[in-house]
Amino acid sequence: MKKYGVLFATAIGLALSAGTALAESTIKMVEVITSPPRTEFIKKQIAEFEAANPGIKVELVSLPWGQAFEKFLTMVQAGDTPDIVEMPERWLGLYGTNGQLEDLAPYMAKWGDAATLGDRAKEFGSVVDGKQYMLPYGYYLRAMFWNKKLFKEAGLDHAPTTLDEFMDANKKISALDGKYGYCMRGGPGGFNGVQMFMNIANGKGGYFNEDGTATLNEPGSVKGLEMLAEIYKNGYAPKDSVSWGFNEIVTGFYSGTCAMLDQDPDALIGIAEKMKPEDFAVAPMPAGPSGKSYPTLGYAGWAMFANSKVKDDAWKLMSTLLSPANNIAWAKEVGVLPIHNSAADDPHFKTEQFKGWFDELNNPDKFEFVTPPVHLENLGNFYDQVSVKNFQEVLLGQRTAKDIADEWSAFLTKEQQDWMAKNKK
Repeated sequence: MKKYGVLFATAIGLALSAGTALAESTIKMVEVITSPPRTEFIKKQIAEFEAANPGIKVELVSLPWGQAFEKFLTMVQAGDTPDIVEMPERWLGLYGTNGQLEDLAPYMAKWGDAATLGDRAKEFGSVVDGKQYMLPYGYYLRAMFWNKKLFKEAGLDHAPTTLDEFMDANKKISALDGKYGYCMRGGPGGFNGVQMFMNIANGKGGYFNEDGTATLNEPGSVKGLEMLAEIYKNGYAPKDSVSWGFNEIVTGFYSGTCAMLDQDPDALIGIAEKMKPEDFAVAPMPAGPSGKSYPTLGYAGWAMFANSKVKDDAWKLMSTLLSPANNIAWAKEVGVLPIHNSAADDPHFKTEQFKGWFDELNNPDKFEFVTPPVHLENLGNFYDQVSVKNFQEVLLGQRTAKDIADEWSAFLTKEQQDWMAKNKK
């Protein structure tokens, strides 16, 4: 009897053990704007979450940013959807329009930390069908990094305030031995900067006119694209910058290879580690002929897939990551402007290093922010694949700026007018 009693107890123990395993909830989470430091940081935040929630495990999948769009699309098409995905603003139309994302509004209505959430987080996360398909974790706002030492060597004493000064600085700095004026981003993720310079040169913010026609082939916009091609053709940017992505342009700046870089606060992290604070500064984006500038304001955040089987736990993780304390820590780590109003009181964001971005934020008469038209279903493919190839063709002289601008405008006009027709009130 003793033998059977031991067996029975063992069986009960195994059953309880299996029951515990079954009771565990696993959240599958995908990050797409990946780099080793930010992956380690998010793993640290996840570990803290798991420690506070013993019944929940998080499986993190990190996709390389250069191929993230197609790799994630392949996952989704194969039915391998995560519970939570890091959602760049330009992917929102694709997955939101198709009903694949969960509306987060009911969860946010019960979220205590929503009280300090800035209005832009609610606005930007609900641009598709008016539903809160994503909650941003921060904003990427363009400003101009400039190398004070290289400017001084070239006989210049201030950052460019106009496009004419920008081109003059490019020319003078590139005359220095082995130096270049501009860190050109010809590879993945470059379209935001391209479109920004086209807007500045055109003296008009945004993508569309009221009738839905795109503005990228207007004369001023074409001049902006031609300006970028001229920078590359004249050797004001390194030859291999035709394929540079984020890491390459940041390295190009802090190594002293090129003296100017238009980027978001995320670039400040790597640059501040490698350069002395007195050797560089961040200035507002230069103005165009209209006297105004149109910095790109991008964002990314967390979204939940509608077919998730663990929605409550997924939201628990999302709301933990997006809490004021964790969001400020995340913003400092990855280089974004935080989503909570309380962040304005943090000393980290009151430094000289953030001056260029806050000058833009505090001068609405001179700086008009442009956000991507994320409501368009096919914007992700256009941004991350089509525009990259086309821009490289312009830089290499294989096609004219006007030809590419016409092609881009035709595509965007059709997308916008189709969307307008579907959303008539």
